[in-house]
Amino acid sequence: MSTATNEPEVVVSERVKGERRLGLWLTAPSFLMMILVTAYPLGYAVVLSLYNYRLTDPGGREFVGLNNYWVILRDAVWWNDFMTTLVITVVTVAIELVVGFIFAYVMLRIIRGRGPLRTAILIPYGIVTVVSAFIWRYAFALDSGFVNQWFGLTDFNWFGDRWSALFVICLSEIWKTTPFISLLLLAGLVQVPEDMQEAAKVDGATAWQRLVKVTLPNMKAAIMVALLFRTLDAWRIFDNPFVMTRGANNTETISFLAYRQNVTLVNLGMGSAISVLLFLSVVAIAWVFVKGFKTDLSQVRGD
Repeated sequence: MSTATNEPEVVVSERVKGERRLGLWLTAPSFLMMILVTAYPLGYAVVLSLYNYRLTDPGGREFVGLNNYWVILRDAVWWNDFMTTLVITVVTVAIELVVGFIFAYVMLRIIRGRGPLRTAILIPYGIVTVVSAFIWRYAFALDSGFVNQWFGLTDFNWFGDRWSALFVICLSEIWKTTPFISLLLLAGLVQVPEDMQEAAKVDGATAWQRLVKVTLPNMKAAIMVALLFRTLDAWRIFDNPFVMTRGANNTETISFLAYRQNVTLVNLGMGSAISVLLFLSVVAIAWVFVKGFKTDLSQVRGD
């Protein structure tokens, strides 16, 4: 009796181990290539961040240790850009998660016209981000924008104020990347067992109760992946603020600050330090999400 009880666990364990070994062998070439491509630039950025180094004065390169980081973390500009990035990330990801779930649910349940509907929802995601940013900048422009004409705001400059400019930036991000989240959530919705939904319905559960007690718990892994990918992408936002405002009116993000130091001011030491801090913050966000959700992604496959 004991042997029969333990035998399925041994079989499952061996299958999982075999899949993991196969996965390691299949991903090893791409992983090594990624290391070769990214390790040197990242390592060189770390080295440059320890120097006071301007491209206009290559002979004045001076080792300053962690002083660049100390200067950045004490500067109000860094924290202002940090808060701007945080606001954009929290607002866009939260709204995209809700709207993306609605889109995913509609795409799952609709019967007629499913193909055209999915195509229409995915169109914004297929547009290059820079092109999308120019479209939204034109739409909200003071002189030629049609949004002001629609609402009769003849003299309102959307990009002349911090919060109205951030509103447009967030709106453009939500429009552009909500289809990405809806696709990931659709994959999670497909894996929710229909018999569990029917059983909950027979037991008298309302639609909201079925959503909270059945649907969301069974797609926890898909939600975690969607939130993680989208949060990391939003935290590194650069294109929309660059195209729409050039960082004016306190709309500069961390990525834009790194660009300004590296490219505009050619301060490679300070710019590299900001880039390293951005990288470390991305790693920290990923760690918090993985640990916070406590989700075993192998459950998605039914292991």
